[in-house]
Amino acid sequence: MIYILLLASLYSNGFDKAEPGKLPEDLMVLEGGFVVRQEGGNRFLELPGAPLDTFGLLFGPTETENVNASARFYGSGKGRRFPSFAIGLNGVSGYKLQMSPGKKALELLKGENEVLASVPYTWESGTWTTMRLQIRKTAGGHWQLEGKAWKHGSAEPAKWMISHTANMPPIAGRAGIWGMPYSGSPIRFDDLMVTKAE
Repeated sequence: MIYILLLASLYSNGFDKAEPGKLPEDLMVLEGGFVVRQEGGNRFLELPGAPLDTFGLLFGPTETENVNASARFYGSGKGRRFPSFAIGLNGVSGYKLQMSPGKKALELLKGENEVLASVPYTWESGTWTTMRLQIRKTAGGHWQLEGKAWKHGSAEPAKWMISHTANMPPIAGRAGIWGMPYSGSPIRFDDLMVTKAE
C-alpha cells in the first residue's frame, strides 16, 4: 500500500529538511510572511498572526484534473475570533476547501469567496487538522469536487464530507494553502502533498 501511494505522489513536503527561518525555494508565495519554524523537533511553515488579511502560497506541479491535495493546519482562537484556512487546487482563482470556524462550517469555494457548498463542522482550537481536496473528471463531461477534514491523530473519514459538481472545465494551476489569521495568532502548515485522484 505504501509503495502504491509513493507511485501516485506528485509532490510532498513535510519541511523536515527545510532550514528554520527561511522558505523552501519550491514554494511560490503570493502574499504573506511565511517562514519555516521548529518546535519540539517538528518543522513546519508558519504564517504570522498579523496583519489580519488573506495570505497564500502555491506548491507542487501544475495540474488540471484527477488530482488530490492535502495539508495539515494548526491555529487557535481567541475569544470569539477564529482563524480560517484552506487547501486549494487549480491555482489562485481555482477551488478551495476552507475551514471556517466562525461559521462552524467546512466550505467549498471557487475563487476568493464564491461558496459552492457548505457542511457543519466543529473545529477544535489548538489542534492540528488535516484537510484534503480532490477534483476528478466524471462521465458526461462534469468535474466532481470532493473534500474532507479531520483532527490529526484520528482516522481519516472513509467518505468525502462535502462535494460539488462543476460543469465548466477547471483551469490548469498549482495546489495552494491559504491562511486568514483573524484571531491574531499564527497559523501553521505542514505535510503539503499532491497525489493523483483516488
